Amino acid sequence: MADTMKLNWAFWRRDPYVTPTAGPTRWTKRAGMGVAAVVGAYVVGVVATGWWWSYEPNTFDPVAAAAERAAETNVKPVTGYTTATTVVRLAETLLDKRGGYLANDLFPPGVYLDNVPNWEFGVLVHLRDMSRALRNDLSRSQSQSAEDPDLVAAQGHLFFDNASWIFPASEDEYRDAASSIANYAQRLTDPGRETTQFYARADNLSRWLDEVDRRLGDISQRLSQSVGKRQLNIDLVGDPSATTATDVPADTMTRTSWFKIDDVFFEARGQTWALIHLLKAVEHDFGTVLDDKNARVSLRQIIRELEGTQEPIWSPLILNGGGFGFLANHSLVMASYISRVNAALTDLRDLLDKG
Repeated sequence: MADTMKLNWAFWRRDPYVTPTAGPTRWTKRAGMGVAAVVGAYVVGVVATGWWWSYEPNTFDPVAAAAERAAETNVKPVTGYTTATTVVRLAETLLDKRGGYLANDLFPPGVYLDNVPNWEFGVLVHLRDMSRALRNDLSRSQSQSAEDPDLVAAQGHLFFDNASWIFPASEDEYRDAASSIANYAQRLTDPGRETTQFYARADNLSRWLDEVDRRLGDISQRLSQSVGKRQLNIDLVGDPSATTATDVPADTMTRTSWFKIDDVFFEARGQTWALIHLLKAVEHDFGTVLDDKNARVSLRQIIRELEGTQEPIWSPLILNGGGFGFLANHSLVMASYISRVNAALTDLRDLLDKG
């Protein structure tokens, strides 16, 4: 019996139609290892690039930057030139910083980064507001004055969708806006173009600061809501005959989503970063007005408070501890700086309006 089984086994091994299952060859193993190495290198490269791109540009001196640009274009800076060229420099920084403009990226690592895109949006908010102020107030002497064509074009480009990646891309629109404002700044320096003007008046500055005040009030509220905020409805206080379109509750509880806390924080970092430069440029161009109102020191204090918002972040995460809890709350720290700026802006506007 045992001999018969041995013969059958030997016969099976000689059967040309029956073959044992083939194992992986040496080349198959090498190909698999190669694919794993490529995938691993790609993942490491994406993570490293994402870390490199997660970067907030340093501040710069707007007055020195304007003087440098004037020297390159062989012009003499005039009133308004520093403010206009600062807007251009901010837009260029938004587009040309490390990693470029990220808010409309569709592929890694840009697609999974959210801190820098929110920072970009914060900068864009004040670029849009300043472009509107340039178009509506700073370049016009009165309501019946003609609008500057370059500033009209620039505002349209800056208010384009910030997340469009093609047809056209957001970068192309914002670069066109920077080019239009640069043309306006260049024409400002030409003595033969009397219709191109920048009116450094107290009322013009006050109107722009009012818009800044509102922006910072909004972002301060959203930062404070990181721990939840119960608030009474004071929308109609002071006017007993005032009404609203729909009924609203007398007491509301608002809280920023846990997934949005870092988004709001970095948007605030972008807003305050942009404002530091714009206010320094305004201090230069509106120097005579500020001195006349004895308001220069007030503006400098606002800038100093804003500079505190740009301190390095030593924590790897934006923490959301309770107001007096064990962990820090970065949003509340940022909100405290911005709230002080809000109060100082109100005082500055009173100085400009009343003298």
